[in-house]
Amino acid sequence: MIQRIQTVFLFLLAIAAISMLFLPLWSKADATTGEEVVLTAWNINSYAPADAAEGTPVQSSIAIGMLAIAAAVIALYEIFQFKNRLTQMKLGLFNTLILAALLITSYYYAEFVASPLVEAKEGSFEAGFYMPVLALLLNALANRFIRRDENLVRSVDRLR
Repeated sequence: MIQRIQTVFLFLLAIAAISMLFLPLWSKADATTGEEVVLTAWNINSYAPADAAEGTPVQSSIAIGMLAIAAAVIALYEIFQFKNRLTQMKLGLFNTLILAALLITSYYYAEFVASPLVEAKEGSFEAGFYMPVLALLLNALANRFIRRDENLVRSVDRLR
């Protein structure tokens, strides 16, 4: 049924994945030159001191955006598979792998692709970077409640 608690967790997971598309993931600024690099889900933007209002895309990071969209779509599809809990559990496992790949890809782009573009000491992870961690937690909770429902149905079937 759609009104179960796992539906709320899956919906929040989809919101977390979609919000990652609009939030900055990582940034790094050089205090001496004033140059700043910001990683988003779609590209790496470089902001020079002269045109601080408008950043120029340096490199594409579309893999992060595509993984976030895939995680959101899988979570929304999983909500409507409430009649088949085994399919929901398989989709939850697949979504866990997608979210782990999303987290690893975000870290890779932040530390190994965007970090060398500015000579500052270290960058800072922004709110968007933590969205896959939140989504992983919500996915684990949803999977737990789906498994609990499946065990309840199996125990009732044994009593018949």
